Amino acid sequence: MTIKVGDKIPAVTLKTMGAEGPVNISTDEIFAGKKVLLFAVPGAFTPGCTLTHLPGYVVNADKIKAKGVDTIACMAVNDAFVMDAWGKSQNAEELLMLGDGNGDFTAALGLELDGTGFGLGKRSQRFAMLVDDGTVTHLNVEPGAGVDVSSADSMLALL
Repeated sequence: MTIKVGDKIPAVTLKTMGAEGPVNISTDEIFAGKKVLLFAVPGAFTPGCTLTHLPGYVVNADKIKAKGVDTIACMAVNDAFVMDAWGKSQNAEELLMLGDGNGDFTAALGLELDGTGFGLGKRSQRFAMLVDDGTVTHLNVEPGAGVDVSSADSMLALL
């Protein structure tokens, strides 16, 4: 079942890059007591994600945070090494880059994308959500290809 507005974020462990390498970070650490804008992409370094989706959040990070968002997090079914390298290549130091390497969080959200036909395996659908203290307040899932409802501009308009 797909997560919806009003639902609590499921308890899952993700990975982020620390000074010594990948570190575990729980969804409770990410979302509890905070206003978080989480957006997910099908894959780091893929064209739409790299040329449009992530850059929109990098450019608008200050505006989003000025509207009361504590954390802007980018998640993909990639490992923490890839997410860290992608974030660095995109100057995304203001964003929390999250690796969902096994797709556990994506599956718990019910937002999987079957990319096996393209040689990508199971990935995340492209989406963005606003989460207030662990509860989803807005969820925008892209209906198809492209970056529209999950873009930084679309999410900024909701704040």
